[in-house]
Amino acid sequence: MLVAGIDVGSVAAKAVIFDPAEGRVAGRAVSPTGWNPKEAGAAVLDAALNLAGAGRGDLGRIVGTGYGRVSLPFAQKTVTEITCHAKGAAHLFPGAGVVLDIGGQDSKVTRLNADGSPADFVMNDKCAAGTGRFLQVVAGILNLSLPEFNEAAGLGRPAPISSMCAVFAETEIVGLLAKGTRPEDIAAGVFLSIARRMKGLARRIPFAGLCVFSGGTAVSGSFVAMLEEELGTSVRIPEYPQTLGALGAALCAAEQMKQFHCATAAGATAQKPATLERIDLHEV
Repeated sequence: MLVAGIDVGSVAAKAVIFDPAEGRVAGRAVSPTGWNPKEAGAAVLDAALNLAGAGRGDLGRIVGTGYGRVSLPFAQKTVTEITCHAKGAAHLFPGAGVVLDIGGQDSKVTRLNADGSPADFVMNDKCAAGTGRFLQVVAGILNLSLPEFNEAAGLGRPAPISSMCAVFAETEIVGLLAKGTRPEDIAAGVFLSIARRMKGLARRIPFAGLCVFSGGTAVSGSFVAMLEEELGTSVRIPEYPQTLGALGAALCAAEQMKQFHCATAAGATAQKPATLERIDLHEV
């Protein structure tokens, strides 16, 4: 049977359908979370199932993750996004030692154990200035879509953005526009500011093994280049970086389904010796 992982974040909901028998992703989907995490999770699950050519009846297990995981009544279990991102990174990149994740409402750096489980993590959740939500706000101020913002950042020279608070940073950006600063330079400055925030978090976690970068920001080549320069190391980018947490949740679902089947089989086997013993005594 298939399994599913659903990652409901503050900005986007992601779902991955995984086939444990073949060890492959059968379908994946991403959509805005909007105001209703429950409906977003259900919709993105159905979209991923549609791409996989399957229905909910084909699922043996569903695991939810992300801040909206408590809003998924159809999930048999919920797991933290830290665990799911770690598991997804270790699956795609054997030898992964660190996961960098810029989410919609927080940024995290996680150190992994040899088995892919999280050993330690640090999180920036006190201010939105280093998150995907902040990028959306700044893109709106500049009247750019997120793809246009990413492109603009690659063409600009970083304008200085010193504020460590999202509200003050917005004020600072409006002031830069009033002075005639190019949108490209502001976009590049925002990227550099976020890269330096991630560097500050990363300093608190010992780096070892491959460094994996997840989240929607990972699709921006200009941001990745800035991040690598600030960190002084290269980072690995999944083919679908935004769905890494959902993949990890699906892998958790596959493990749980396997454990359930093994436990069921063990319980059935445990009853057989007594029956065989009676038969043997009867035959003697």
